[in-house]
Amino acid sequence: MILIKPMQHEHIDAVYEIECECFTTPWSKESFKRELEAEMPPTFYIVALLYEPFQEPKVVGYAGMWHIVNEGHITNVAVHNSQRRKGIAVMMLERLIEIAKQHEMIGLTLEVRVGNHAAQTLYEQHGFTTEGLRKGYYADTGEDALVMWKYLPHPH
Repeated sequence: MILIKPMQHEHIDAVYEIECECFTTPWSKESFKRELEAEMPPTFYIVALLYEPFQEPKVVGYAGMWHIVNEGHITNVAVHNSQRRKGIAVMMLERLIEIAKQHEMIGLTLEVRVGNHAAQTLYEQHGFTTEGLRKGYYADTGEDALVMWKYLPHPH
């Protein structure tokens, strides 16, 4: 069973392992610590915990978002290689969308590598559309980034 919960300091080591596995220029443990303690902008970081019988819960994914003025900026979405294609990224993305709605954000934005078709498909399936291109955005490869947005309905 997978549960999505707020990230805590005790999760940082496991999150960092996933970060290093998934990204060529990983964030540091210190970066995650700062994100959890940040007051401005407000941040929301979540983890996907795998619960199996007779074992401690294991972090198998994480995602983060900054709340900047009235928008959400998704910073990271990552799932451990052994747990991919099981709907965990979907669960985390849906939770970030819920958080954005609860905080009356007007929309969510993110950057994604032009070559990361799996992530683009995930975002498109959740209503994100490509709104722009950032040339040479990724310092490690010089790869471009697509800027994607999902606009949220105004609460009544």
